Amino acid sequence: MAYELRLDPKKAGRGKFVGLSLVVKVLLLGLLNAMAFWAGVVLFTQKHYWLVAFLLFGAVAIDYIYLTERTYPLRFILPGTLFLLVMVVYPMVYTIYISFTNYGTGHLLSKEMVIAQYTNRDMLRKDLPTYQVEVFKNTADEFAFLLTEKTGVQLVAVDGKTFSLTTAPLTPIDADGDGEYERLGDYERQSLLSIFPYLSQLQNLTYEHQGLRLKMRSPNEFAYFTRRYQYDPGRDVLTDLETQTDYVAVDGNFVAHNGESLDVGYKTVVGWRNFRNLFTDRRYFDPFLRVFLWTVAFAFLSVVETFLLGLFLAVLLNDNDLKFRGLYRALLIIPYAMPAFVTCLIWRGFFSTELGIINSALLVPLFGKAIPWFQDPFWAKVAVLIVNLWLGYPYMMLICSGALQSIPRELYEAAMVDGAGGWKRFRTITFPLLLTQVVPLLISSFAFNFNNLNVIYLVTRGRPPIPGSLTPTGATDILISYTYRMAFETGSGGNYGLAAAVSLLIFLLVCLITVFNIKSSRLFREVPQYD
Repeated sequence: MAYELRLDPKKAGRGKFVGLSLVVKVLLLGLLNAMAFWAGVVLFTQKHYWLVAFLLFGAVAIDYIYLTERTYPLRFILPGTLFLLVMVVYPMVYTIYISFTNYGTGHLLSKEMVIAQYTNRDMLRKDLPTYQVEVFKNTADEFAFLLTEKTGVQLVAVDGKTFSLTTAPLTPIDADGDGEYERLGDYERQSLLSIFPYLSQLQNLTYEHQGLRLKMRSPNEFAYFTRRYQYDPGRDVLTDLETQTDYVAVDGNFVAHNGESLDVGYKTVVGWRNFRNLFTDRRYFDPFLRVFLWTVAFAFLSVVETFLLGLFLAVLLNDNDLKFRGLYRALLIIPYAMPAFVTCLIWRGFFSTELGIINSALLVPLFGKAIPWFQDPFWAKVAVLIVNLWLGYPYMMLICSGALQSIPRELYEAAMVDGAGGWKRFRTITFPLLLTQVVPLLISSFAFNFNNLNVIYLVTRGRPPIPGSLTPTGATDILISYTYRMAFETGSGGNYGLAAAVSLLIFLLVCLITVFNIKSSRLFREVPQYD
């Protein structure tokens, strides 16, 4: 009895697809592993061992998940989890870490890098002779130097060493007999003008002579140099060999006994110092308190003004007898459709004291004087509130319109039968029922305005400044703009540690607002079960 073997075309095609997908998967994972290996080597050479461990663990985990069938569901969860870790968790953890350090301008480097920077500084030995220099270069752009002391002693400097002219491995050649050497072995004499493109390279060359170091001091002079600083790891002290002053490592700086510190410090953990400065040092606390109170006031007033105007317009547009309601809605929604940063810049131009349309076309013709919108703290705050009202009322109008549609019409009809007027119907029916629906959104709007950097920074830039403040603080700064300016706009550089501490406080405040929002909206309340 004969049997005929037949292959199912669909199964054969599926097998080819599986094989192709496996090849693509292996190639992509191989590329990922190669990049991880390269990054691991770089991190290891920079002594970031915990990052190397995390990188290797992540690479092994990804390989295991995508090459093992038992972990198939994790393949869909892993990309989002990785982005969550990289874009949310890592910045959050790093910000918390920075808030407990002195990281900022003057304290950007590690302690080892600062020590290396100081111990590599040179000091000119003024008590030792100098040499006039003649420069020679070969075809490989390598240099040799003929050094002549005032007493007539001549040295040849090449390959990091010095030799007397008579014992040098390079033979001097004076072809025309004028007393100047045209060549030193394979090295050809160079003019002063021709060596200028190589000047930075030449100044870094060092040659040993009798236990001392010879370096180029100027294009035509060599001098002796020694190390300016010496580090003692046992005492953790940098010693200035020129002044014989000891600088002890203290809290991120090298400090002498008289309180003088070296100009470059190092990054280190300072504990709660940034937080203590914010709450105990009046130079930090007073501007921080003013900024915090204005932040709360700005967020609260922004919510109130936008809600009242949005509710007023929503009630008007809810009237079925109003003609051209669609047109009005379309026009009133325009501020919500435009990019906020463009709107802020346009309003900044409107408020300009000299050329702004508000002053030149309205206030000056009507009242004879202009308002200093950006110079006076009160009017600057009024300006940002006006801009935020323009940007925020369309959102409130939309949510109020939706909430109004959900209120049963029968309630209004019953109230009219009882003789209730329009204001009483609004006060006893519309507003209470609408408020129960929009309160969570109002709290969310408060949290949004709490961190509304666009309006503050683009309209007033946080100005006008508060006189006498140790940190860059303006009358219209809110916490987020205060943090930004502290990190990037201080006159003496950025104070990232203090800025991170303020960021952490903002994060905690927003968390509290979110918790309050969740509780007020009862999102996680238990629904009673009925049989």
